[in-house]
Amino acid sequence: MEQIYDDQAFERLFKTHYGELHAYAQVMLRDTDTAEEIVQGMFLKFWEKRELLNIRGPVRAYLYKCVYHDSLNFMKHQKVRNRYRDFAAQTMNAEHEPASAKAELGELELGLHKALNELPEQCRTVFQMSRFEELKYREIAERLDLSVKTVENQMGKALKILRLKLADFISVLLVIIWVYYRDLFN
Repeated sequence: MEQIYDDQAFERLFKTHYGELHAYAQVMLRDTDTAEEIVQGMFLKFWEKRELLNIRGPVRAYLYKCVYHDSLNFMKHQKVRNRYRDFAAQTMNAEHEPASAKAELGELELGLHKALNELPEQCRTVFQMSRFEELKYREIAERLDLSVKTVENQMGKALKILRLKLADFISVLLVIIWVYYRDLFN
């Protein structure tokens, strides 16, 4: 493998492969700007972790694999965001929901946001990757360079803390779930 530890070698690598990787990501994502972000982000991670990399085989194949996985993760994340947006739109529909439920949903969102921000950094990162990006523990462990057991422990810790901090919102959740399912089946 060509040494990629210095600025000039990395610049050559970037210039050689950026265009084709961008085109590849664009085909997957069907969005030029997002493809650009994915490829640039991949190169940034590549540079930041260059001394930890142990690439077996051609660097080009490794780069394509990274762009592929980063693009898939982005699409998964978009799917989660879209589902959340659709759920929020459904539950916030003025024709179907009383104003008090809307206020409670806003309060729940604020409480959840606050509780997430109060988690220790590693717990929060693991929780968000698991719940919002829908990654498996093994995938999280690989991305964060942790053991699967550590990811499991961090997730358990995050859930325990969130249960305690969000205990007051159980009734709000029940109302939201009731309204959501009532509207689905009516």
